[in-house]
Amino acid sequence: MVYQVYPRSFADGNGDGIGDLAGLRSRLGYLADLGVDAVWVSPWYPSPMKDAGYDVSDYRDIEPVFGTLAEAEAVVAEAHDLGLRVLLDIVPNHTSDQHPWFQEALAAGRGSAERERFVFRDGRGRSGELAPNDWVSRFGGSAWTRSVDADGRPGQWYLHLFAPEQPDLNWRNPEVWDDFERTLRFWFDRGVDGFRIDVAHGLTKAEGLTDVGELTWPLAADVGEDVEHPHWDRPDVHDVYRAWRKVADSYPGERVFVAEAWVDRPDRLVRYVRGDELHTAFNFDFLVSPWRADRLRRTIDRTLAAHASVGAPPTWVLANHDVAREVSRYAREQPDAELRWLDDLAGLPGDVETGTRRARAAALLMLALPGGAYVYQGQELGLPEVEDLPDDVLQDPRVRQTGGRSRGRDGCRVPIPWSGDRPPFGFSPRDAASAPWLPQPRSWASLTVAAQAGRPDSTLELYRAALRVRRAHPALGDGSLRWLDAPEGTLALARDPGFRCVVNLSGGPVPLPDGGTVTLASGPLAADGQLPPDTAVWLTD
Repeated sequence: MVYQVYPRSFADGNGDGIGDLAGLRSRLGYLADLGVDAVWVSPWYPSPMKDAGYDVSDYRDIEPVFGTLAEAEAVVAEAHDLGLRVLLDIVPNHTSDQHPWFQEALAAGRGSAERERFVFRDGRGRSGELAPNDWVSRFGGSAWTRSVDADGRPGQWYLHLFAPEQPDLNWRNPEVWDDFERTLRFWFDRGVDGFRIDVAHGLTKAEGLTDVGELTWPLAADVGEDVEHPHWDRPDVHDVYRAWRKVADSYPGERVFVAEAWVDRPDRLVRYVRGDELHTAFNFDFLVSPWRADRLRRTIDRTLAAHASVGAPPTWVLANHDVAREVSRYAREQPDAELRWLDDLAGLPGDVETGTRRARAAALLMLALPGGAYVYQGQELGLPEVEDLPDDVLQDPRVRQTGGRSRGRDGCRVPIPWSGDRPPFGFSPRDAASAPWLPQPRSWASLTVAAQAGRPDSTLELYRAALRVRRAHPALGDGSLRWLDAPEGTLALARDPGFRCVVNLSGGPVPLPDGGTVTLASGPLAADGQLPPDTAVWLTD
């Protein structure tokens, strides 16, 4: 079980309203008590913060807002003392436009070795006024921005699959390969146990930068297996990860990678976790599945079969810093399509009580499945998405680049509540000079760590209990499962020896199977022993 820390929003140690390494160090004991095995820290590197740290200006130092390199080394050491491993985010698809390399590229001009570290191209049209191709940014708008030459004239265009402040690196350049291997070694030498790889399905681009045309991403179901997208999930990206695996394997102990690869087809996703590449990859098909028994079972079956084909364990995830929190996703009527953000559901009412019941049941399902799991900070508290943030506090570049059509990802990044009955809920010290960087809703008073600790019916205690059972029970962790007969709209699985999980996603109560002891339930059972809707239960022999 790996816990994701989003540093800006986890804990503020110095009172400036922004989470930092001092705050993280002060809460490591909480994570150990929760029962997780490792901590994944979102980017803590120097950054102009145009995309919340995923625009890196120096991969081998610490953002001063967060602290110092010495404090980062202390985080790693103190986490290890508590039995926690530490994974860092690494962002290899793009840098910040303030990275020294990109500033050198702008100054050096066309045809220079400095520009070969990035993807610069002449524009189309009579005077180069048109973008080099039809590629679109994931944040909205064109994936190309035109640079300005030293004499003030319009120059070449540079590629950015995300924000204009995040120029894409050229992974055909050996200098890029060498520099990232130095970065891996820099942090491995400081005791870091592994990396989560941002946009792992990106990096390499098709020779000639051909137009996307009518191709979509993910690729449509009727697109043949021989069709390759020009900039996502390219075959040659795997050469990068074979090289990185050699670096990790050169260190003693276990150094690991997990891929953030938004690859829709399980047979392609598992190419990232073949024996000589990465160790694990996030299973986003599970995350975006609606709360429907048929969809979840199909996703689980496809995931397990694909990972078994390469001998790798799957990982399960319900939330992270890029998607709407699962309480609010599940609070709506569930669509047939994948459910990742709430933009398409704007204006539709959400029942947080229903969403909370479903999120608690989903947590028990996730933790019962074979393989590893990830939890995003605040998930263990049952936090909902903050959907009513004022427009003037929104910072996600998606908002700007979509002209406000998207509310962005700030709603899942609001600082988490620790204690007290009003903001900042213990996120910052009592005498903090500044309010939290995003406002917390007053309704979170009942969701703080302090309010939930020791309360048997709380989401926090549900997670703590589930992780204790998961660590102790011989059936849980890696392995296999068997599906059991169950009423329509219900999932029932067995793990040997002596463990069963039943999840009721139907509209009414269902009978519990005979035998076994109820070890854990996501909500109260009916007086007659029936399992209410949107409830999960663990039974042990």
